Amino acid sequence: MLDDRRARVLEALVEEYIATGLPVSSQAILERCGLGVSSATVRNDLAQLESYGFVTQPHTSAGRVPTPQGYRFYVDHTSPARLRTATRSRIEAFFSNVHRELNRLLKDTTGLLSNLSHYPAVVIGPGFSGETVRAFHLVALGSRVVLAVSVSASGRVSQNLVRLGSSPTEEELEAAERELRQAFESNTIAGGIDAVETQRGVGADRVVELVRAVASSLRGVDTTTREVFVGGTAQLAELWQDLTHVHAILALLEQETTVRRLIGDESDLSTVRLGTEMDVNDVDLAVVSSPYDAGEHGTGRVGVLGPMRMDYRRTIKIVEEVGESLGDSLGR
Repeated sequence: MLDDRRARVLEALVEEYIATGLPVSSQAILERCGLGVSSATVRNDLAQLESYGFVTQPHTSAGRVPTPQGYRFYVDHTSPARLRTATRSRIEAFFSNVHRELNRLLKDTTGLLSNLSHYPAVVIGPGFSGETVRAFHLVALGSRVVLAVSVSASGRVSQNLVRLGSSPTEEELEAAERELRQAFESNTIAGGIDAVETQRGVGADRVVELVRAVASSLRGVDTTTREVFVGGTAQLAELWQDLTHVHAILALLEQETTVRRLIGDESDLSTVRLGTEMDVNDVDLAVVSSPYDAGEHGTGRVGVLGPMRMDYRRTIKIVEEVGESLGDSLGR
């Protein structure tokens, strides 16, 4: 644990580096934090911070820059900033009159979040838990593969592949679809599964087997199926001057499973994750994310990705405010 003065020196160094992107001198630290000590004292503090692994010196005659450990200490001991009135007004105006289909709203929210934060943004959908199914269809994709398609009342679509032990005929597929529509439409996914499992089989044995196979394959889909929406990727080249990092971030964003892991959609807290904490090697990356509660729609997360030289105090507040407002608009 750092004493108060060295913590303030580290805070000033991180914030100066975030603002300028240049190695930070002892004089710059004194001007930023106003400590009543000499430059020599600050240099001694910097040497100690370097020995702790919080800062490093790129060149012998240069100032210091924060390390991932330095950023972590800073993030853990800083408070979110107050947002400007204009920024808060933009968030309030965006969510004040929401009449958009859910997926469109979630996608548009990535644009708002990216525009406000100036970082690429991600919104993880809340899943289908609690949503009513409006339509249910079966589509044959091969001799033993069927696609189960459910459309929720809010317009969201879930598609699930079902592999069968035998090939159904067209008549069997139509009969199974009728049974499944009766069970699932105007019901939740979980409710439809219960209806199939508790009712006695109707019709031919092969149809009953097909209906139960489809229903069984949907178990857990309502909580595990979460859409991923990404916005603001055009800003990548401005944030990471090294094209190697730009290509690496683009590759990460193309993998929905990886994006869900980075955003950390299992947590119910706001989080800041840095570099190797996410098992992302050799990539200058920080992720700020926050949960939102969408009422009957379930829960999801919003977040942004940026370099470790990120304006954390402002970004954390923006992400939290957007997440809270999104949840409020969906929970009405």
